[in-house]
Parts: sequence; structure tokens; C-alpha cells
Amino acid sequence: MADFSPADVVAAIATAPGAGAIAIVRLSGSGALALADRLYRGAAPALAARPAGTFAHGPAVAPDTGEVLDDALWLVFRAPHSYTGEEAVEIQCHGGTQPARRILDALLAAGARQADPGEFTKRAFLNGKIDLTQAEAVLDLIQARSERAARLATAQLEDALGRRIRKLYDDLLAVSADVEAMLDFPDDELPQSVPNEILVRLEAVSGEIQALLDTWHEGHVLRDGARVVIAGAPNVGKSTLLNLLAGRDRAIVSPHPGTTRDTIEEAVVLNGYPLQLVDTAGLRDAPCEIEQEGIRRTRRALAEADLCVCLVDASQNLSAEEKSFLAAHDPQKILVLLNKIDLGRQIRPENLPEIDSMAVSLQKSPPTAEISAKILQKVVQKPSGSDQEPVAISERHRNALLIALDEVKSSENRLKTASEADFLPAATHARAALDQIGFIFGKNITEDMLDRLFSRFCVGK
Repeated sequence: MADFSPADVVAAIATAPGAGAIAIVRLSGSGALALADRLYRGAAPALAARPAGTFAHGPAVAPDTGEVLDDALWLVFRAPHSYTGEEAVEIQCHGGTQPARRILDALLAAGARQADPGEFTKRAFLNGKIDLTQAEAVLDLIQARSERAARLATAQLEDALGRRIRKLYDDLLAVSADVEAMLDFPDDELPQSVPNEILVRLEAVSGEIQALLDTWHEGHVLRDGARVVIAGAPNVGKSTLLNLLAGRDRAIVSPHPGTTRDTIEEAVVLNGYPLQLVDTAGLRDAPCEIEQEGIRRTRRALAEADLCVCLVDASQNLSAEEKSFLAAHDPQKILVLLNKIDLGRQIRPENLPEIDSMAVSLQKSPPTAEISAKILQKVVQKPSGSDQEPVAISERHRNALLIALDEVKSSENRLKTASEADFLPAATHARAALDQIGFIFGKNITEDMLDRLFSRFCVGK
């Protein structure tokens, strides 16, 4: 990303390409209004003379040739009351690929610079309009794959997570200052109650950090989706389950073994959570090379899965292969469906005490809602109780919080000794934790880190 300069006027198309009613070209930076006036040919006064929050109607004209590019609406924003906190103009023209492209080319020829990906939001952050958690929420909202993900991103954009992080920062800052103040007391003059009081406050900080970390699994699923692989022997109901969860006939269901010879993927949203379901070839000693390749792909899919839903035929005893398969998987990442109970029950949930399991009949009376709820319980782990809780912490937040928690715990352990020699290390660990918390909302973040974060945005945002 190019170096940020408040004097730069940057421009970009802010709407998706393709046919549509309107397209928007965004222009921001000191001098944006004067530059836009080089194209504006509407009624007086000029854009640079208009108050904030007004709009004008008139043609956009190429300043070098006088060619009319399109008829447009021109929205005027003045610093600091714009998305970026700078002087800005948004030009609304006809949709499609050419009108906006022609206006953008004219703005670039008139002296604007093509905006980098995410540069408008980066400028909003650098100008203090939003903190880094809100900037990330913009991307989360754009990329949301479910209504629930969108609602949680909106809550984060409205600073729900930022407020919680900044309060945590302020609490830890106060504790750090008090730890450092202990160093100024002469020997034997520090009241014995002071380290204990500070320790209690540090433990409260640890609890809040852990509470935020506990939300990561839900944030991960909402942001990235979860891969749920359906596995088992041939003819146990894997494709039937995929079709039930997808709500359509996505996979061929047949009584003949080996029907599914490749992985079949289907994106679904269960109760607001995006999942990628993967139906797989039945695990067995396959008689042909094609099915053998399908089984190899099944094993690769299982290695990448957030959860394996393993189907077994409950009317038959577990085979040696099924016992080996279950023993090889983490119980936290597997859900067993004991299918075909309408044909008899040789296996019951109590026969698998170490593994989450459900007895079902997918053919006769499929409990689709209950299966969906159980899958979500496994992949989300600790769902939030409210859409307005700031639960969608990202991998970046999680990494910083894990380091901060380790530093706070180290500070606690030093204070527990009640030895004056441990006060300085306790203060050092508390300050290190403080740096990590500040890093989450953008304090002391480096330019390289900002570039990596905003490079994930689309151009024009």
C-alpha cells in the first residue's frame, strides 16, 4: 500500500462491477472538492462552495476534451464529517461497467490517485473516525455469509467490541501503574495488603481476557465457516444426511455401495452459521481404482475438517474398521449418528460413552433440527446469548489475547511470591500484556501490519 499522505486525493469505484441501477465513484482527500469541480458542469455554486451534506445534479465532463461522460449526482462531504474524516465527494452515475470507469479515468487524469484496497477505511482509522476493531468489522460485514454474521459485524462496527477492549486496556493500565508504583516504596514500608489487592485486580483482568477468548470459536465459524465432513462405511446414510441438511437432493442416494466416489460439497447456513458440508466416499477396501481415489480424498477431507459426522448402521454391530476409525479421532471433533434404528438396535449411545452420539432414523423420521443443533454445538462450542454481544473476535484478536493472558498470568505468579524482587518482573509482564491489548484496537500498530490488514479489503472501501 502506498504511504498515506493527507494531501493525496484518492479515487476509486465503490460499487461492484456489472449491471445495476447506479454506480458510485468515491473521491477523498484535501482538495477533493476542487478536483471534482474540474469535471462538474451542473448549476452554480461549484462543489467547493457548497456546504457539507448537500448534493448537486449535473453532467460529468472530461476536462481535457469537454466530452460528457454521464449525468450524475454529486454528494458533498467536508472534514471531519465524512467516512474518511477528510473532504470527500461521492459521484452517483448510471450503473454498468463504463459510466463509472470513464468518470474514474477522468478524475485520475485530473490529478487524483487510484485508491489502494481498503484505503478509504484506512484513512478513516488514521483520522480517528474508527478504531481497528471497527475497521475489521467493515470487512466482516461485507463478507458476512449469514444474517447472524452480519448482525454481529454491525454490533462490532458500532464499537461494541472496541468499547470492551478499551475498558480492558484501561483496567490493565491502572493495574500496571499500581504495580510500578510499588517499586517506589522503601524497603519494608509497603503495606502487605497492596500486592494482594493488585493480584485480585489482575485476576479480574485474566477472567475478562478468557471470556473474550471463549468467543473465538463462534467468531471463527461466523467469519470463516466450518467444514463438516460426513463419513462412514458405504450405505449408512451419508448422502441422505447431506440432502436433509442442504434441503435439496444434492447427492445421489442409492442402495448400491460405492455410489459416491468423490467428495461432494454444499454450502449451507444452519441457524445463522455458515457451514461447508462435505459428503464423502464410503470407507472400505474398494474394488476399483476410482473408488480407491475417492476414499483417499475422503481421508484428506477428514484431515481438514472442523467436525466429522460419522454415520454407522445401528442395526449392526460395529465393525473392526469402524472401531478403529472412532478410536483414531478426537472425541471433541466427532459426532456419531447411529442410523437405521428402525431396523433394530445393536448399538446404543451408552455403548459409546466417550463420544457424542445420537440414535436416528434418517429414512423414516429424520430429526433434522436436532442434528443441526448438535452439529452447531460441536463446532461453535460456546455460542453467545445475544446477537449484540461482541463475540466475533478474529484470529488476530485471539493471538494478541493469548499472549496478553500469558503475560498477565506471569505477572500474577510474580506477585503471589510477595517478594520485592518480583515486583519489577511483575510490572514488566503487565506492561507487555498492555501492549498486546492496545494492539487489538490499533495502538502502536506498525504500518506493515496496517498494510496487511487493509490489503484484504476491496478497492473503493
